[in-house]
Amino acid sequence: MSDTPNLRDAALAYHEFPKPGKLEIRATKPMANGRDLARAYSPGVAEACIEIKDDPANAARYTARGNLVAVVSNGSAVLGLGNIGALASKPVMEGKAVLFKKFASIDCFDIEVNESDPEKLADIVCALEPTFGAINLEDIKAPDCFIVEKLCRERMNIPVFHDDQHGTAIVVGAAAKNALHVAGKSFEDIKIVSTGGGAAGIACLNMLLKLGVKRENVWLCDIHGLVYEGRTEDMNPAKAAFAQTTDKRMLDDVIADADMFLGLSGPGVLKPDHVAQMAKQPIIFALANPTPEILPDDARSVAPDAIIATGRSDFPNQVNNVLCFPFIFRGALDVGATTINDEMQLACIDGIAALARATTSAEAAAAYQGEQLNFGPEYLIPKPFDPRLVGVVSSAVAKAAMETGVAQRPIADLDAYKTSLDGSVFKSALLMRPVFEAARAKARRIVFAEGEDERVLRAAQAMLEETTERPILIGRPEVIEARIARAGLTIRIGDNVDLVNPENDPRYRDYWGTYHDLMCRSGGTPDIARAIMRTNTTAIGAVMVHREEADSLICGTFGEFRWHLNYVTQVLGRDSYNPVGALSMMILEDGPLFVADTQVHLHPHPGQIAEIAIGAARHVRRFGIEPKIAFCSQSQFGNQGNGSGNRLREAIRMLDAQGHDFCYEGEMNIDTALDPELRDRLFPGNRMAGAANVLVFAHADAASGVRNILKMKGGGLEVGPILMGMGNRAHIVSPSITARGLLNMSAVAGTPVAHYG
Repeated sequence: MSDTPNLRDAALAYHEFPKPGKLEIRATKPMANGRDLARAYSPGVAEACIEIKDDPANAARYTARGNLVAVVSNGSAVLGLGNIGALASKPVMEGKAVLFKKFASIDCFDIEVNESDPEKLADIVCALEPTFGAINLEDIKAPDCFIVEKLCRERMNIPVFHDDQHGTAIVVGAAAKNALHVAGKSFEDIKIVSTGGGAAGIACLNMLLKLGVKRENVWLCDIHGLVYEGRTEDMNPAKAAFAQTTDKRMLDDVIADADMFLGLSGPGVLKPDHVAQMAKQPIIFALANPTPEILPDDARSVAPDAIIATGRSDFPNQVNNVLCFPFIFRGALDVGATTINDEMQLACIDGIAALARATTSAEAAAAYQGEQLNFGPEYLIPKPFDPRLVGVVSSAVAKAAMETGVAQRPIADLDAYKTSLDGSVFKSALLMRPVFEAARAKARRIVFAEGEDERVLRAAQAMLEETTERPILIGRPEVIEARIARAGLTIRIGDNVDLVNPENDPRYRDYWGTYHDLMCRSGGTPDIARAIMRTNTTAIGAVMVHREEADSLICGTFGEFRWHLNYVTQVLGRDSYNPVGALSMMILEDGPLFVADTQVHLHPHPGQIAEIAIGAARHVRRFGIEPKIAFCSQSQFGNQGNGSGNRLREAIRMLDAQGHDFCYEGEMNIDTALDPELRDRLFPGNRMAGAANVLVFAHADAASGVRNILKMKGGGLEVGPILMGMGNRAHIVSPSITARGLLNMSAVAGTPVAHYG
């Protein structure tokens, strides 16, 4: 039941509107004409059928089976609701399918079955094998779930995974591994007392045995008391495996000196008096939902050093199966695993645990603002929205599947596989790969004007982990140190990052002197120079680049673009360097689209428009993409005599006279640029093939407007703006940029300009 009427109403509205349920089916191939129909269905579909008949492995090539999971339940043990039946369980199963899609891009069908006989339920599940690449059993009561899973695993040649058992066990295993790390204890030595005895509890205990816990050190209690040798009441083989030879009978009798309490039972089972009897720095996993076996505050009232996990999201260390099941299935599906074995589950544990010990991702920090996400007693496992989970965990699972011989489609290059997984959550990852590779070829010093910004600090951390660049931060050391500590980062001033303190830096005299030398014939006095070098971090960073103490400047996380551009141009816009334009790469669902000039020239003349196009072509090639530039206007191939069309046509004539090796065409409307069929109908024989991938506008308002619409309504992710014409010496980002965006811009800045011409 929901905690409040407001939450109840909101949850019901969420499920009902704008259309009932949480899932829909969409076609992945075009279905626009008779030719599409002939390929999708009769007669073309027969070709795919024949290929699969000849070789069943081809089903993964020609159908969705290789990325399709069934979430199957009979509704006999749904969350905290009990045996509510198959139909009432459907919202939960739909929700599980949504999580598969959200976290691992796995397609799901939820299948609710009216069958209480476990053997008949197993028969039904086994009959589904031709449809699915894997089966997720869900919310089936114990001991029936053991029977169903055992029969299905014996008879099916695809992974069958009862998430209530093994998913919970894996996340508990990862949390326990890190809790013992914090407490300085080992699996081999600890005493565990557990309450529950259901499917999840038994699976967790079995997993802890695999991690090194000794069976004689496990004391299992259920609603009837301790599980002991000779007990007959409410027993089954799974419980009996943990029976102790003892005259003790109740939780009160066995809790003394326990190092770990594992609860998957009910509210209030563990009392403060019990906690007081446990070992020093007890580990308490009170996982009953919605009310745990003991509330964290009650446990800490008698054991302030307790390490506590619950199943609730409003307390630290939520043991949530979503940390496991999407990613273990992702790895299993991608290698065509025939099962999910112990080694794959242990690999999943290791991946989850290691990720929590690593530096927190910027994306997770943004999703959980206000929470401390530094590894320790209150951060034992990652948060579900940590985007690194799919890459780390799924690749570890895939590797274990291959090493244990259950992978039918082994992956040749696991590093490339992990990169592709990262690319599924970091939309920029694959497109940025050539830029990062180029940046790694030479160590460059990148100075950040807004070094106190947490996004900058997280970007600096990621730079150290993913590139050879050295960050330089401009800011007050005490502020930066405090924010590094709060974010749990490993960057260290003077060790792996450098610092410029505007309030007190030994280079201050040199810096204001340099700035004065540059500006003395433009009205700049020594007093103005001194004031700017104390207060204007963009100018400080530009001076550092001018003095060759840094290779490139990144600024703009707050403030207006042209304000920053003024100081960048004052200091660095000399010799052959001159701001040509700002280029934004918008990463959309169907690929990248570049937009220029969004910032520099409000109303560029034809010569500037030509320079924008030349610069855009050069930078687009940095991403391994061949540019196809469309000059966009309300005018279409000369059909309007006035307005921006004139300037665009003149820019095209300039480019034609100069001779260039990139494709460009215009002037034209945006839809004409992106729709080759429309363009060919309006202007047969035009010189562009396919859709344009670069849109150049004659007004900054138009370019900026398109960029923002793509970002806010089109789901586009921006890389940029890239400041063209400055020899890669400075880039001015937008205030909305993320830490990942700053990392991308550091890679852009980290590539020597000679590398890309």
